[in-house]
Amino acid sequence: MSEQLVNIDGVEVTFFKSDRAKSLNITIKPFTGVRVSVPKSISFKKAKTATKQRIGWIKTHLSKMQKAEDKFTVFTLDTEFKTRYHHLDIKYAEVEKPKAITRGEKINILIPLSTDVKSSAVQLEIRKGIERTWRKEAKEYLPNRVEELAEKHNFKHKSVSVRNSKTRWGSCSNDNSINLSLHLMRLPDYLIDYVILHELSHTKIKNHSKDFWHLLDSVSGNAKKLDREVKGYGIQIY
Repeated sequence: MSEQLVNIDGVEVTFFKSDRAKSLNITIKPFTGVRVSVPKSISFKKAKTATKQRIGWIKTHLSKMQKAEDKFTVFTLDTEFKTRYHHLDIKYAEVEKPKAITRGEKINILIPLSTDVKSSAVQLEIRKGIERTWRKEAKEYLPNRVEELAEKHNFKHKSVSVRNSKTRWGSCSNDNSINLSLHLMRLPDYLIDYVILHELSHTKIKNHSKDFWHLLDSVSGNAKKLDREVKGYGIQIY
């Protein structure tokens, strides 16, 4: 068995064998709960013992994670949710496990007949489907928008990449490559433009000095206000 679900002092913990893990690794994430990756060289028995010793730490972080979960949308059959070009369609079907399929203008979520739509497995699959769709939309929209704004404001950059970054909306490397989070697709267009212009401005000034903000303000208009608006969005929270 490569995966085990164990209750440790009232906390459900999923242990799973990992070929890549070099040491025991405990992760606590919204909708996935507590997961422990176990190297091939360590038995499940030893992993459980080691995890039990850290149950106090786990409960503390689990409590913080559960507070964060309260900010997330709990998707139901009646939830209306749209991306830039697609809309969510959740329905029950004769499937063995939750499945997300993006086809046409729909993100189709198929749920097994006996499964609660609010279960962690379903909620996680819905979010995976949405994020796959955002990635597709982002790759179609963001690089073209970077080119348009760069040309308009005379910025020179190298490549543009789209990633599932959940810590930063964007970044600019030392060689002026632009990296953008697919989660930008959640923002209104004017804030997407602001983030892009922020990173393009870093092709000329690598720090956040007064000169940087003056440059950014000249191309975006009221940069500090736009920056505060962007910070009002949680990258992972939707």
